[in-house]
Amino acid sequence: MASPQTNQLDKTSEATPDKEIAKPSGACCLQGTLHDGEPRGTTTTVAGIETYVVEPPQGKANGHIVLYFPDVWGFFNNGFLVMDGFADAGFLTLGLDYFRGDPVWKHRQDRNDTTTDPGFDFDVWKDKHIEFSDEAVPRWMAEVKEKYGKAGTKFACVGYCYGAPYVCESLVKGGICSAGAFAHPAFLKESHFYNLEKPLFLSCSEIDHTFPNEFRNRAVDIMQAEKKVFQVQLFQGVEHGFALRGNIDNPYERYTKEQSLTSIAAWFNFWLSQ
Repeated sequence: MASPQTNQLDKTSEATPDKEIAKPSGACCLQGTLHDGEPRGTTTTVAGIETYVVEPPQGKANGHIVLYFPDVWGFFNNGFLVMDGFADAGFLTLGLDYFRGDPVWKHRQDRNDTTTDPGFDFDVWKDKHIEFSDEAVPRWMAEVKEKYGKAGTKFACVGYCYGAPYVCESLVKGGICSAGAFAHPAFLKESHFYNLEKPLFLSCSEIDHTFPNEFRNRAVDIMQAEKKVFQVQLFQGVEHGFALRGNIDNPYERYTKEQSLTSIAAWFNFWLSQ
């Protein structure tokens, strides 16, 4: 899987620059709140990578699988609960820890924290994990398909922030996923939108340092011009991270978080039933 920082447009010459369309994760990715709840999944190893697996409740399984690509917070309670939410919608859900036990929250509790790990260099941390993730995601997906896929199983994928490029790269020709979605994305290039071959759902916040209005509008322009299948969901007044780390004590923030998950699950249900 090509690095999100070096990927080139498939449909243009090598001399054409692949413009940035969602910035790398930044300091604002470190803010947010932890959510209460007891995750009900289990962890196992797939392709040598720690993997969270959660099954649908008895009688609700639809036979399909959702692959979850985490944000920089990696494996943490909020992410587990979101994966549980996709399982509640009927999907066997699996997420991988491509940070290998080194999520950003071990170094920074929020964007203003400089005491948890005084020597932490966010950019060095990102570069290290991008290199591993780019190599690990394709082989993890292949093993998930082999181990968990059955006759008639279809796959969807969802990514948050850091995970967005892996969604787009799973929706190209030959990718195993039939539909995908991301929320408050990072690390995207124009090529990620030009190369789409499967339906994409974009769950977006009005206030987003990685995917501001001009980038979101450019992505939509590309998808419209190229006649891609997509849907954009835009929430006013919330910030980057709303779908995972919003303040659920705030009724509106809770609503946007829940609507994002519910809408993505409905998108998957529709396209995987076709």
